[in-house]
Amino acid sequence: MLDERHRLSFGCSALAGLYHPISEAGSRQVLQAAWDEGFRYFDTAPHYGNGMSERRVGDFLRDKDGWLLSTKVGRILTPDRYPRTPTNGFFNPLPFQQHFDFSYDGIMRSVEGSFQRLGLNRIDILYVHDIGDPAVGTDTPEHISSLLEGGQRALVELKSSGVIKAFGLGVNTTRICEDLVGRMDLDLILLAGRYTLLDQSATKRLFPLCAAHDVGIVIGGVYNSGILATGAIEGAFFDYAPANTDVLEQVRELEAICARFEVPLASAALQYPARHPLVASTLLGTSKVSSVSRNLRSWSHQIPEELWSALEAKFEAQSQVCKPEHTGFPEDTKNG
Repeated sequence: MLDERHRLSFGCSALAGLYHPISEAGSRQVLQAAWDEGFRYFDTAPHYGNGMSERRVGDFLRDKDGWLLSTKVGRILTPDRYPRTPTNGFFNPLPFQQHFDFSYDGIMRSVEGSFQRLGLNRIDILYVHDIGDPAVGTDTPEHISSLLEGGQRALVELKSSGVIKAFGLGVNTTRICEDLVGRMDLDLILLAGRYTLLDQSATKRLFPLCAAHDVGIVIGGVYNSGILATGAIEGAFFDYAPANTDVLEQVRELEAICARFEVPLASAALQYPARHPLVASTLLGTSKVSSVSRNLRSWSHQIPEELWSALEAKFEAQSQVCKPEHTGFPEDTKNG
């Protein structure tokens, strides 16, 4: 399903005003810039602005050919009598409330709602969004049982009937993936922030499991909320919060290694995940036209093998240090 045309993919959370507002015209300009630069795989979700991202992506793609689209299930949107802005960090939300529902009926309702908001005649990939995440309360036995006992059946039916081509998980924690690989017939996992220059926790157990069960990986959050794009500057964010002194020091070390080879840190951060054979696509998202071109320059920057060797040596040296898994919003991160 994902081939060389999709090695870079475009995450569309920012198009619903994640962190700051964006107009409809502005979102269309960003999408057009991404399309002109060759992006053909677009990822969205009901969570992003309570469906606003889906609406804007659908309006853009409707008269185009050759695109691949993923959206997500697990949240149901219902009308909100008292809508607030911002909502869940989005400044351009539609007037709905969200609640989690991973059941058979919940998955089917979610897909139906996505088709209506998108106004498109197909969805290629469905990701189960934020399942097993303690930060949002979906790590309960009830939620996980609901997915395994009913939601999974809905996903299999949607795929076997041709409504979708593939399904998987869209999360930013490895633990739930390790739990569900082998228990669900997953095609892909969209994993944010857990395979970057700052966090290789996905390689410990998850990647071997995916290899054994033929599950592909889409990596989001390559900049870990921005710090791997900006460097260790004052106010830099790591995993949706201001970076602490330990993270800042790690980034300074990474910057020093990259400087020895005259490679920008952002270029190394963007290209690093794609080197792994399991990684089918690297997901980027932005609300700025200028960032689309900048990311493409980072993607094409020539990096000597000696830099990768130096970075791997650093990772090996610190591999004995046990670090907690971070949580936050899944999928594409703020990258300027």
